[in-house]
Amino acid sequence: MDPKFIISQNQCLTCGHKHCAKKVSLFSNLSEEDLDQVISLVTRRRVLKGETVFTIGDPSESLYIVNRGSLKVYVLNREGREQILYFLKEGEFLGDVHLLKSGTFDYEAMALEETHLCIIHKRDFDRLILERPEIAIKLLAYAHDRILDLEELVQTLTTNDADARLASLLISLAESSGKETEEGIEVTLTISREDMGRYLGLTRETVSRKLGQFASAGILYFKDNKHLIIKDLSRLSDYDAIGRN
Repeated sequence: MDPKFIISQNQCLTCGHKHCAKKVSLFSNLSEEDLDQVISLVTRRRVLKGETVFTIGDPSESLYIVNRGSLKVYVLNREGREQILYFLKEGEFLGDVHLLKSGTFDYEAMALEETHLCIIHKRDFDRLILERPEIAIKLLAYAHDRILDLEELVQTLTTNDADARLASLLISLAESSGKETEEGIEVTLTISREDMGRYLGLTRETVSRKLGQFASAGILYFKDNKHLIIKDLSRLSDYDAIGRN
């Protein structure tokens, strides 16, 4: 077997002990004893940039936690082009609903960089929620939030305003991973302009042009290719609001 797909049990590749479980909101309120039980369920996997985690039709019987790195989750449209559903960063997870009911994936996931995953399988999780039924309640609450996120994406994609689409994505990135600095909100981009376009239903060229327009307007600027500073979040919010009206 290719070494990069070897899954090791009870030996974390990056964080050690309870850190990966604590990153997940589903487990954030558990006691130390309960966290130890969760950790005992975890297996781990490392995937390299550009490698597929799972494809459409694969069994969906596991919770995937991004311990380090990032993933894009996407489907192919009728023209065979990617439509990105969402991006997952450190501490985020997917496959949670599939822990309640087995099935097959109707979307695919690919690593955007070298990524370390912590995985909990349904058969093991079933035993855990029998012992801790409140975890299942938290899982349902998270599923509700994920549905709202997807509804928001649909609403974003139905607007023909490219400025509003891009503003919505930048606001989401700022809220999920932005860091307050004296210059503004610093966002580290793990996604390419092309992936932004696939997520928003725009071309790469349109994304680059609109980013340039936002920069010329003084809303943001790029420190380098991977880091941008949002100087005026309220003006981005104005674009987003216009697109929703």
